[in-house]
Amino acid sequence: MKRRKPETILKELEEFVKGLGITLRYERGDFEGGYCVLKEQKMIVINKLANTQKRISLLSQSIVEMGIDENLMDENIKNIVEEELAKLKVLKE
Repeated sequence: MKRRKPETILKELEEFVKGLGITLRYERGDFEGGYCVLKEQKMIVINKLANTQKRISLLSQSIVEMGIDENLMDENIKNIVEEELAKLKVLKE
């Protein structure tokens, strides 16, 4: 698979999440970010100061936590999410 710029990967994930009607917000605060539900609205909030790779990781984790059906993901999104989860698994071991 051809390597893409992290900014391109992030953009693809952002568009995928927004396409599902999930609110994506970048905010400042003492947190990393992740999936949450606020007043019955699904959203992902990510620390505005997080670097691009951290944003990709948090978006990928949130997609999995939300239980989004893999059938809704195109091949690129599936690959991105699987790669990020594999990196996290290696880091935890």
